[in-house]
Amino acid sequence: MDVTLNHYLVLSAILFAIGTAGVFLRRNVITLLLSIEIMLNAVNLTFVAAGRQFAAVDGQVIVFFVMTVAAAEAAVGLAIVIALFRHRESLNPEAFTSLKW
Repeated sequence: MDVTLNHYLVLSAILFAIGTAGVFLRRNVITLLLSIEIMLNAVNLTFVAAGRQFAAVDGQVIVFFVMTVAAAEAAVGLAIVIALFRHRESLNPEAFTSLKW
């Protein structure tokens, strides 16, 4: 059985749905960040699959840029989470609704 573009797109849609469900259903800031990373990886899979289908390297180049941005986002996001946890001693997103310290 040959793996086609549709197989990759279905897998990508499933991963994106799992990430979206994690963003909307979980009540932990670290879990929210991980869910966003799952969503970014689903988009990366779509880019790589489309690049493979159309025999272009453009999708893989875009994936490298997305991975760079995702690494920076994870580093900054975790630094913010650590600072917020030290201040409020909670990882519940409802604890961070006010912008005052």
